[in-house]
Amino acid sequence: MAFPRNRMRRLRRTENLRRMVCQTRLEVGDLIAPLFVVSGTGVRNEIGSMPGVAQMSVDLTVEQCRQLEQLGIPAVILFGIPDHKDAVGSDTWNDDGIIQRATRAIKGACRDLMVITDVCFCEYTDHGHCGVIATRRDGTRELDNDATLANLARQVVSHARAGADMVAPSGMIDGMVQAIRRALDEADFADLPIMSYAAKYASGYYGPFRDAADSAPEFGDRRGYQMDPANADEAIREAALDIAEGADIIMVKPAVNYLDVLWRLKQEFDLPTAAYHVSGEFSMIKAAARNGWLDEKRCALETTTAIKRAGADLILTYFAEDIARWMS
Repeated sequence: MAFPRNRMRRLRRTENLRRMVCQTRLEVGDLIAPLFVVSGTGVRNEIGSMPGVAQMSVDLTVEQCRQLEQLGIPAVILFGIPDHKDAVGSDTWNDDGIIQRATRAIKGACRDLMVITDVCFCEYTDHGHCGVIATRRDGTRELDNDATLANLARQVVSHARAGADMVAPSGMIDGMVQAIRRALDEADFADLPIMSYAAKYASGYYGPFRDAADSAPEFGDRRGYQMDPANADEAIREAALDIAEGADIIMVKPAVNYLDVLWRLKQEFDLPTAAYHVSGEFSMIKAAARNGWLDEKRCALETTTAIKRAGADLILTYFAEDIARWMS
């Protein structure tokens, strides 16, 4: 018998054959495009640390959504940058707030595009934290978890009234899914799904996003309520709590550094699972490509395919439009 009898290269010899035996298929329908919305008309503020991404006024956001819908991208997730910030982020539950106006406009223009709203406070508070801040007896300031829950309830109901198809709480506030589910049900939005940022890590890869969303904390950091990058078992507990409280989809954020966590959550719960390919991960590829060190298209497709291979059913990525064009 000639050696070797089993030649793995046989199935790699042609493009058609490789495609036929491909095990993981990235599709445009897997993608969710994040968008940053600001007030005004005709406003497009390019984000220097995120090449090709911009803050856009509602009218330009609607134009962008029409293009995304035509490319077959099924959903967008909205982040709002308000004109007014205060200590509690009250613009989040203002029925004429930036997210509410954008949601109504997009739903009026794009019949089939799903609008997901990010549910948090860091873009809306004057201190940049994800909820109400309390001052303790020793003078330290930290997030007040339970006071924040009440405001989350007001926020999601306002988003639902504006026409949101899904809400996505991202603050890692204990009990947030239960508070949101109860508020939506009581407001007659029992059918509105929740995509929870169940395992959101205190990552260094959020820097460009904080430029885009104007959400850097004024003091301290968010390690008190986001997860320690060293912990994986904790992600199982976090996701289990959110699922028990009523989450319909769970999310891992960031994606690339936490593919092991993504895989474990998918295997453990077999629930629709999302992963957020975050701003820093996106910007690294962009920067390296601009320097001629990487092939942007090849690396972006390889990265998003790896995210899907690890268990993601949905991928939030700033490459969404590019990928849709490349795949078309």
